[in-house]
Amino acid sequence: MSIADLHTLTGAYAVHALPDDERIAFEHHLVDCLTCAQETAELTATAGRLGLAVSVVPPPGMRPQVLRRITVVRQEAPRESTLDRVSRTGAARRGVLSGWALAVCVAAVAALGGTAAWQHEQVTQARQQARQAEKRSSQIAAVLAAPDARTSTAKLAGGATGTVVVSASQDKAVLVVSGMNRPPHGEVYQMWFDDGGTMRAAGLLDAGRRDQAVLLSGNVDGASGMGITVEPTGGSDHPTSAPVALMSFPA
Repeated sequence: MSIADLHTLTGAYAVHALPDDERIAFEHHLVDCLTCAQETAELTATAGRLGLAVSVVPPPGMRPQVLRRITVVRQEAPRESTLDRVSRTGAARRGVLSGWALAVCVAAVAALGGTAAWQHEQVTQARQQARQAEKRSSQIAAVLAAPDARTSTAKLAGGATGTVVVSASQDKAVLVVSGMNRPPHGEVYQMWFDDGGTMRAAGLLDAGRRDQAVLLSGNVDGASGMGITVEPTGGSDHPTSAPVALMSFPA
């Protein structure tokens, strides 16, 4: 199955209509394709809302008509966004990071007479960074692909858009932002869980990226929502500024 084919499976996946082999392939695809991940989360939420309308009796001929249309109407593949390109580039870089770091270390030892200890330290750090990045991507994909994933979307400051995805079974939340302005120099965007009005630190956004998907640090643990504030580089123990965004978690 090609990447183009996988892009067309978001709708079927959202309503649990894929056979096991295609479902597994698509879940692997979600790790590196944030465009499909966001679309899947939104479609899943839409399907849930549509489920609330079951009290309306559809026309008798609707089901066979829909089934006939499914065989001839193909879902349009989502356009590749900046977020998707950044995600794919980052995934490719992570894949070669360990080997690249090792090659640089060996060259440095040969040319400059560096020590084996220095080489080992550099390679170890590179491998740790690659493992951490891979773990975060897997955790994000697990939340977005969870059967009980629920989403909420809101407009953020400066025209940005934020979508929060919460999974009760995973007890985790993911924030997908698009068009986020860079924070002021020397400051960062910090995320917070809203525990009934008490803010609990939930990690930092990457100050250099306008589009990103971030796993909130820690468990949801009954939080009712989340907020984003501007904090000094490295973050704060408690919010020191008014929130630039407040989002309620979906029920």
